[in-house]
Amino acid sequence: MQGSIIASPVPVAERKNLDMRPGDTVRVHQRITEGDKTRTQIFEGLVIARKHGTEAGATFTVRKIAQGVGVERIFPLYSPNIEKIEIVKRSRVRRAKLYYVREKAAKELRRRQKRLDVDNLGRVGFDAPPEEQPVPDISPADEKEIPKETEENVTAETVQTEKQNEVPEEKKEDSKQE
Repeated sequence: MQGSIIASPVPVAERKNLDMRPGDTVRVHQRITEGDKTRTQIFEGLVIARKHGTEAGATFTVRKIAQGVGVERIFPLYSPNIEKIEIVKRSRVRRAKLYYVREKAAKELRRRQKRLDVDNLGRVGFDAPPEEQPVPDISPADEKEIPKETEENVTAETVQTEKQNEVPEEKKEDSKQE
């Protein structure tokens, strides 16, 4: 193996000069192979740690909240499965490792949950389960005896009651003059 140079499938210079720091929100495009199909999966989250600088074994940890659950992934910086790394947003932080975000997020979630519980206590019927009323059993013979109203009967009755409640215009004018 004399003088053989192996070309890297990863753009090493580009990844080495990538100015990604803890506190940045990044979008990592990772190539995933399932069976004989390959697809790109995007993982977007907050960089909470970067380890080993720019050497060959460098890694970075990304955290996101998915459906109310915190998810962290550790990516090798020079992995050939990573197609690209985009920096979406940059935040100024005062720590090199943001591990405290794990507890802070959990505390915030618990605080929010407590706030929701307190708000719900004021509602009527929140504490007690709804009372179940027995449903009377109706046999097919009983159904025949019950008269069913049609839409025509209901609309005819409402029109008649509206006419009875109306006051003729002549009577309105007479009452105003007196």
